[in-house]
Amino acid sequence: MARVTRRQLAGLSELAHLVASGAAVRRAELAAETGLSRAAVAQRVDVLIAHGLLVESNPAPTPRGRPPKALRLATDTGVVCAVDLGARHCRLAVAGLGGEVLAETAVALDIGIGPRRVLTRVYDLIRGLLKRAGRPVEQVLAVSIGVPGPVEAATGTVVRPPIMAGWDGCRVPEFFAGRLSAKVLVDNDVNLMALGEYAHRRDDSYLLFVKVGTGIGCGIVTGGTVHRGAAGAAGDIGHLRLAGHDDVLCHCGNTGCLEAVASGAAIAGTLRAAGLTASGAEDVVRLVTEGNPLARRQVRLAGQRIGEALASIVSFYNPNRIVVGGSISQLHEDLLADIRGAIYARALPLATRTLTIETSALAERAGLEGARHLATDHLLSPAGIEHLISGSVTA
Repeated sequence: MARVTRRQLAGLSELAHLVASGAAVRRAELAAETGLSRAAVAQRVDVLIAHGLLVESNPAPTPRGRPPKALRLATDTGVVCAVDLGARHCRLAVAGLGGEVLAETAVALDIGIGPRRVLTRVYDLIRGLLKRAGRPVEQVLAVSIGVPGPVEAATGTVVRPPIMAGWDGCRVPEFFAGRLSAKVLVDNDVNLMALGEYAHRRDDSYLLFVKVGTGIGCGIVTGGTVHRGAAGAAGDIGHLRLAGHDDVLCHCGNTGCLEAVASGAAIAGTLRAAGLTASGAEDVVRLVTEGNPLARRQVRLAGQRIGEALASIVSFYNPNRIVVGGSISQLHEDLLADIRGAIYARALPLATRTLTIETSALAERAGLEGARHLATDHLLSPAGIEHLISGSVTA
């Protein structure tokens, strides 16, 4: 097979993305979309087929004859693994490159038991899912993991996470070295939720995903790209300071943080102080569902405080849509009304003219879908394709 230059990697990636999106699934369509000659398209398509990213099939004949062969992402030669780690849960899926989920599971898992125990459990679960799916570990092409803390995405390093005891400085991909040959990608869980929601909708150029659960975080997606900032800290709204709450200490060491006064953990703490049984966000949801007036009042206060923080972000970023997810978002009738009220009262009218505020369409699957999308998107990127054909790349 002819050697592939680095200059050609971008072209291979472009073709793979066109097929994945459905914008062009036949060789003639790819030539029309890219402006390349049919011979150049044929050469690049053959490379992608040879390395297991694309397959070409004969469609059923029609009265007018057999139409041209159609390309699609391969489903038999490789899989991706998606992992969504929360404060108290772990969701995993093994999926084909085309998005079909082959095996999936969800288990309770405390992130606070430390990286080695958590990641060992994740690895064991991945192997179990691969066995269920009938796929060997060698077919894993990429693994994407979301964690509930700040991440330096370039290295997969967890950086001073407030609720992940023992994880500071942990380079997650290093744990899997020697266990998996696949690329391991790591990101903040809310970034992946935002990406999953964006990929599901495909109609919002400027999207904010706000997670309200044990903590509070925000993912920012612009034109399909997650905005992480210079060091990966973009969207950490949980530690924005709210005026009037200087007496409330946050686990980050500061006072008056949004997360300290409006998260599921904060609401649960207030309810415990009033004599109710509430160990976490799940109990808050239970109490509101049972009709407890104090729990409902506290959720509405939380919505107002979250809306106040978001109002400034709406004026600054001007999103098309705000999607609210996380365990507390189940109480959308109590939560969203007050979030909306605070935003519309305080943000610039022009910034709210076309703004939609709603709960997640994917609910608890948002992070898993985002992780799957990130893994697949990496495989179709120049860097991902280079990894697949390593050893045949020239300068």
